Amino acid sequence: MIVFGWLAAVLNAPTRAGEGDRSLPIAWDKEILTIRGKIYLMPADFLELEARYRRDFPMQERGQTTTANVPGAKRLIEFGWDEPDTSFLRRHHAQLEQSPFDGCVFHVLTRNSRGANENFAWLAWGRRQFTRAEIQGAIDDLRSLAGAKCRHHFLRLNVTPADLDWFDDHAAILDNARLAAEMSRAGGCAGILLDTEQYQGKLFELRRQRDQSRHSWQEYANQAQKRGREVMTAFQEGFPDLTVIVTFGHSLLWKESEAGKKPLADCANGLLVPFLDGMVEAAQGKTKLVDGHELSYGYRDANAFIAAREVIGQRAATLAADQTRYRRVVAAGFGLWLDYDWRNKGWHTERLEENHFSPGRLEASLRAAIEQSDEYVWIYTEKPRWWSERGVAVDLPGAYVETVRRVRRALLEN
Repeated sequence: MIVFGWLAAVLNAPTRAGEGDRSLPIAWDKEILTIRGKIYLMPADFLELEARYRRDFPMQERGQTTTANVPGAKRLIEFGWDEPDTSFLRRHHAQLEQSPFDGCVFHVLTRNSRGANENFAWLAWGRRQFTRAEIQGAIDDLRSLAGAKCRHHFLRLNVTPADLDWFDDHAAILDNARLAAEMSRAGGCAGILLDTEQYQGKLFELRRQRDQSRHSWQEYANQAQKRGREVMTAFQEGFPDLTVIVTFGHSLLWKESEAGKKPLADCANGLLVPFLDGMVEAAQGKTKLVDGHELSYGYRDANAFIAAREVIGQRAATLAADQTRYRRVVAAGFGLWLDYDWRNKGWHTERLEENHFSPGRLEASLRAAIEQSDEYVWIYTEKPRWWSERGVAVDLPGAYVETVRRVRRALLEN
């Protein structure tokens, strides 16, 4: 704070380049204090000044108040095509900590018997059973993060390849779920990001199930709920009191079922409801399930977030097997896609107003999402990258970084 106080006195000084270490004697009640630091003579640009301060005094940046362990605080999470692995987290944790996020979604890479890399997130929901030896390197990476400022990282786990039926042996999936939770806990992370999008096998669509001619909807729903209980139990065995964010929750089925008018058996993701019901049923202690509501990716109207919160908290609860327990365990979250629909609209790094989210529109939506969420809001990106091996952002105009940083500061102030 002394540095900033002294800097404030010179902000409007004549602009000229230069800096130097100084010892500044100050009289205070007849006592002489000597303060060592740096004096900057530069343009009156606060954002550039703050960025320079963070670079030159990283120990002060790490010591600033954060929302890491504040009960009830709102958290900003990054999730996108720049998704790091554990090695990147270990090597570039300082780069991530200088971002305006409380954490990010990451993945785990392992090596198979042929020495080729395998992505745990994309293979764990199937017949491939990972061993502790295969993930030990990731655990070592994650343990190195102890004491890091960013505490709300989430290990990604997809429902892929989903190459088995709900009635098949799920031992490999449950062991993998337990290992995933153990890895997340080892890194002092917040929990698991369970991506429930059906990228490969159509896990939640009844008519795509292998034995749907031999089993009724109710039989499949009962089995999916059983698997949900087992998966959540495995998570909690590896990480008691964890948080599980799902990209799509009950709120997706509220939309697919046309507000409950269409049977879940006829919905493309119908079995997701009983599966999540099982997870809710098995949740113990402080374990939370967050409906990440990926449906909000393009929202630019504050009223859309208000309506979505009502759906997550109340209307979608009517689809749940146990509405009372659902309302206790399930929290509302929101996702925003920064370069929303870039394949059709493009992603402009200079003509920012032509993007779906200009910096101003992003700020309005981000503030609305934070206000309506119970805790977590995540920003998804594809073209722009918040971090890279080069240590800098890629295709990400600074105006967006400062927009998110400004909203982040407001979180801390509140």
